[in-house]
Amino acid sequence: MAMSGTYMTDVPLKGSAEKHYKLWSSETHRIPDTIGHLIQGVILHEGDWDSHGSIKTWKYNLDGKEEEFKERTEIDEEKMAVTMTALDGQVMEELKVYIPNLQFIPESQNACVCKVSVKWEKRTEDSEPAKFYKFLEKMIADSDDHILHNQE
Repeated sequence: MAMSGTYMTDVPLKGSAEKHYKLWSSETHRIPDTIGHLIQGVILHEGDWDSHGSIKTWKYNLDGKEEEFKERTEIDEEKMAVTMTALDGQVMEELKVYIPNLQFIPESQNACVCKVSVKWEKRTEDSEPAKFYKFLEKMIADSDDHILHNQE
């Protein structure tokens, strides 16, 4: 089994690319209200909610365990993309590198696709990165209901 790689997938969404991008780039403090069954809190440590380079800690529940994910956010307004570089938390106990990138691409006025790419590198052969990127994929898909209910 490979010790490093890049996971890539497309998540089709019914809400607008702009609204999804806004949620993930500048309104992450609202995510616990949006997908509280997955994310219980997001704490801002440095920067502003919408600033490039901000540092946040996400509190979530994965496989029945409470976990945390500390990351540095990079924002690309032009490409409607958000990159979260893992700094600390349970993911970093299993992986040396975990860098998810979300790019929201319009398909119509009220539909888009989120192109997800996750760079990862295992710490040991036994580490399993799939549980982390599959969880991220579920977070994105589940946020669609909130976006749809709040479309203007």
